[in-house]
Amino acid sequence: MKTLVLASNNPGKIREIRARFGELGIEVMPQAHYGIEEVEEPHVTFLENALAKARHAAQRTGLPALADDSGICVQALQGAPGVHSARFAGEPRSDARNNVRLLDALAGVSDRRAHYYCVLVLLRHALDPQPLIAEGEWQGEILHAPRGDGGFGYDPLFLDPRLGRSGAELPLEEKHAVSHRGKALRALFERVRREQ
Repeated sequence: MKTLVLASNNPGKIREIRARFGELGIEVMPQAHYGIEEVEEPHVTFLENALAKARHAAQRTGLPALADDSGICVQALQGAPGVHSARFAGEPRSDARNNVRLLDALAGVSDRRAHYYCVLVLLRHALDPQPLIAEGEWQGEILHAPRGDGGFGYDPLFLDPRLGRSGAELPLEEKHAVSHRGKALRALFERVRREQ
């Protein structure tokens, strides 16, 4: 595996994954480089959505493909927003509106437990019968008001109780060390490294 297409156009994800896989001599190219549009995510699980995105990119390019799906799951909301995290407040996507909707949904609710979840799927080719799958969780709770200026998504509302800070208050390196995506990426990297 020399080149890997990333089924994402998110600059932060591209940078992070490129840096990690560069250590193995694998060039990571975003799907936009090949003129590939984002695929629909109609499934009810993160795994199914990630698999659909990876398969779409692999089919269109003939290259190994990597995709992730991630979001925040709130205990009191039966796991919502879940796979709908990016569009919780509808289209167009808006972190600010999503955060307001989440606070509204939890108004008067004392159980604020939540976790971020990420699943990564790597297909060696479009018909790979045994994709590499890695996942990560980041346990925490939802604050009553946003805190911090960093991060994205629900980070200003997501408190890591062990650290006493929100995701938006953590420096990037510290966030990567504890986050759902950081954990999943480290696990996937080790599996790919062992296969080389």
